[in-house]
Amino acid sequence: MSSIRITIACFASLFVLPLAGCDGPGNSVPAGQAWEVTGLEAPESALPDLAGKVIYVSNVNGAPDAKDGNGYISKVSLDGKMLSQKWVVGFDAPKGLALAGGKLYVADIDKLAEIDTATGAITQRYDAKDAKFLNDVVAAPNGDVYVSDMVTNSIWRLSQGKFEPWLQDEALLNPNGLHIEGEKLIVAAWGKMTDGFATKVPGHLLQVSLADKSIRNLGNGKPVGNLDGIEPLNAETFLVTDWMSGMVFKIARNGDAKVLMPLDPGAADLGYIDAEKLAIIPLMKSNKLIAIKVE
Repeated sequence: MSSIRITIACFASLFVLPLAGCDGPGNSVPAGQAWEVTGLEAPESALPDLAGKVIYVSNVNGAPDAKDGNGYISKVSLDGKMLSQKWVVGFDAPKGLALAGGKLYVADIDKLAEIDTATGAITQRYDAKDAKFLNDVVAAPNGDVYVSDMVTNSIWRLSQGKFEPWLQDEALLNPNGLHIEGEKLIVAAWGKMTDGFATKVPGHLLQVSLADKSIRNLGNGKPVGNLDGIEPLNAETFLVTDWMSGMVFKIARNGDAKVLMPLDPGAADLGYIDAEKLAIIPLMKSNKLIAIKVE
């Protein structure tokens, strides 16, 4: 068995949900919680669409590398009401989400799916040959879509209808979360993986030039955690989740990190509504979506 398969299998072994009625993740209410939506199935990414007045939520609903057809996309209202649990079905293990030009882009193991948000129809699936674990998705102002492949240290790009590898480099430190900022791609790195998804040195924030693909630390490069989702909180600070520990961090541009709050392990790809100072966080292992006021 290849090391990549072992790695993914080890991650899947972490993906064990607590039995109903048992003590475990999901039983505490974090300070500042505004609302929660329960009954989801391994929600991985939450993307607010303020124009559409909805939050899109990807549900893995199974092992994160399983091509089982169980995955789906939910729609939740901005105030935390389930609108359509299985709005779009037919995915394997959908993760990152991004909006561009009226389309919702969904990372799905080794494919990038395109959904027409007006109809809910899957209008295109782009194959990512040799990809192993497509994860986060972000759209640039020009419409290009970037996708991280965490396992292969790669970033893919959809540009003018072509979905191709854009950058592969071990310096990406197993990239997970993505954010576009001007001419830079900000990367929330998991950290170099050793045994399975374990890391001797946790990840931190990186910046990649869209012009020349150069990779640099964002700030001091001090290890922070096994980073997942990333959203800008303000001009100087990012909100970042740590999947393994469940921590939510504020990470400054100089690299300094402060714990904002502890959540359940499996805190994944968050969204943020700036006007309400509301972080929307999927908790994969607790099967729910929560909204937290961020002061």
